[in-house]
Amino acid sequence: MEIQGNIKQIDQTKTFGSNGFRKREMVVTTDEQYPQHILVEFVQEKTELLDKFKVGQPVKISINLRGREWTNPQGELKYFNSIQGWRIEPLQQENPDGGIPPVPPMEAFEPAPDLREEDYDDLPF
Repeated sequence: MEIQGNIKQIDQTKTFGSNGFRKREMVVTTDEQYPQHILVEFVQEKTELLDKFKVGQPVKISINLRGREWTNPQGELKYFNSIQGWRIEPLQQENPDGGIPPVPPMEAFEPAPDLREEDYDDLPF
């Protein structure tokens, strides 16, 4: 699965437990009618993927949904979900001119040397 949006927040890497488990969280805001602020976590060596990104940057994140089951001390069964990122890449901005490519300079065009008057009228009627 993938999420696209702008980076709202990037946290520092946190280390847990004696085995050195690492986790880094970020928030991405989607660009839709009702924007969503989605928390995505990166774990272990994937935490380093966030080093080259900054707040406000548009990105596409490949994710996995994770779910786990836990029994609390009272014996009740609880379920938890998380969104885990495994790849992140910059998202290219749309062309601000509405998708029209730039026009080459006049020097890029060569004049037609043998253009005749009848060549101008190429309409079928």
